Amino acid sequence: IILKLFEEFENIEIHRVPEMVMKKLHTEKEFEILNLQVYEDRKNWDYIYEIKNMVNLPGNKYRQKRRWLNKFLELYNYDFHVISGDLIKKTLELQLEWCDVTECQGNEDLMEEQKAIEIAIEHYNELGISGGIIIVDGKCIAYTLGERLNKETLVIHIEKAHIEYEGAYQAINNLFLKEFGKDIKYVNREQDIGIPGLRKAKEAYKPIHMVKKSVIFR
Repeated sequence: IILKLFEEFENIEIHRVPEMVMKKLHTEKEFEILNLQVYEDRKNWDYIYEIKNMVNLPGNKYRQKRRWLNKFLELYNYDFHVISGDLIKKTLELQLEWCDVTECQGNEDLMEEQKAIEIAIEHYNELGISGGIIIVDGKCIAYTLGERLNKETLVIHIEKAHIEYEGAYQAINNLFLKEFGKDIKYVNREQDIGIPGLRKAKEAYKPIHMVKKSVIFR
């Protein structure tokens, strides 16, 4: 399909082409004939982790993550719930709060993300995704949405938390995976979209593999 698109159209780019697809394309004669160019789309590489490491946080390399998680568990009177029923509406309210706090109205990328998240939450049941939310003293403070990608892999689509609750991100990550990753080996936490802070956070969890993506053009 990709090669046919380039045969039909002159000035196009195809983004987020997975590594396995690229390997196959390089074996095709048409790829060379069409004189296609490729560059690595680093900001869209997916981060893959072993769930057992994300849950147990073993060894010295996860010491800081354990510290933040334990701080949250000790400081706050929290409850973790699977998102359903009235909690769907509360999840949307939490997302709107997060958007206000982070001033996403002034950031085009965050506003696009906000629109996509609102649609996902509003169609939560139809999409068949899984969600978890943390409530502290009656206030919703963190949530995650994800789904099973295949037999071995869970994918996290959205993860948000109020950062004034210390360790909230570590807690929602840990509690969500304990609930939904019991019989699954890997978790795909998707890309960092080129945001330095997000890249640092994803790298800190020590991915075991990166799903590389590329851009094809000519």
